[in-house]
Amino acid sequence: MKAAFVVLALALGAANAFVPHPAAPRRAPTVRSATVAEPEKATAFDLKEYLETKRVSVEKALDDSLQVTCPEVKTITESMKYSLNAGGKRVRPIMCIAACEMFGGTEEMAMPTAVALEMIHTMSLVHDDLPAMDDDDLRRGVPTNHVVYGEDIAILAGDALLSTAFEHCAAHTKGVPAERLVEVLRRLGESVGAVGLAGGQVMDLQCEGKEGVTLQELQWIHAHKTAALLKVAVTAGAILAGASEEEIKACETYALDVGLAFQVADDILDVTASTEELGKTAGKDEAVDKTTYVKLIGLEESKIEARRLVEDAVKALSPFGEKAAPLIGIADYIVARKN
Repeated sequence: MKAAFVVLALALGAANAFVPHPAAPRRAPTVRSATVAEPEKATAFDLKEYLETKRVSVEKALDDSLQVTCPEVKTITESMKYSLNAGGKRVRPIMCIAACEMFGGTEEMAMPTAVALEMIHTMSLVHDDLPAMDDDDLRRGVPTNHVVYGEDIAILAGDALLSTAFEHCAAHTKGVPAERLVEVLRRLGESVGAVGLAGGQVMDLQCEGKEGVTLQELQWIHAHKTAALLKVAVTAGAILAGASEEEIKACETYALDVGLAFQVADDILDVTASTEELGKTAGKDEAVDKTTYVKLIGLEESKIEARRLVEDAVKALSPFGEKAAPLIGIADYIVARKN
């Protein structure tokens, strides 16, 4: 426990010394009419089996991460667990583990950070569904947190998930040099701050119903609201395993492209899939006049852009050969998914 306090103190010091810089704007998509060819697979790899195996490990770790320790915390802990254990693809924690293993690390080494990432992601979903934000009653096929526990408890459960994420990562990461763990904690903090998830969400809300939103503005929103957490998932795994600066930069390039592709795919699904398929309300983006890729460049060009981003992501991992197979498979899966 004393060591965890030392790590947290170091993390706070590192965060205070850090001056964040906004991500550089992405280039605009090239408008094309031809279908982009599927990227060649570097190796035979059973992605379905890999995802399921890792998902089971992640689910167990998530379930073990939150326990009712006294009667006074029963309600908030149950609210936290309700959303954390509501299922989902667990893409972020699995990407963290895959990146760690790509550079010679282990699942055990990465799991506390993987759990922290899913806690942060779940917090964002709980808050995103609130009436003051996207006002949704359905998430992952079940009633949203505020519908079950009330808005007040849902807000506090999200807050508690965020703070518990850092506590869990610091307290349970073993066999990793302190400086690597401090850097992971710093990046986790950056990913949810003003130049991360929160900042992207604010701009997303401000652009609802707004005329003249540009593609560059939309890319900034999703580079921060969506891609930032995917970027820290991959880079954190690499850092824990001792990757070099050059290797970490390659992971950042991959994750940014995958993160943007993830959002383009979400925008496509919002207009092509049903509520039952999505597990959340379909057509919600159009209903609130949200700026999306489909709205700005059309459905077909959005599909082309998603594939281009995945191709760029795969190229970034080419130096790592077959060790990158899980992350390459996940990139393809992101644009092919149905929910």
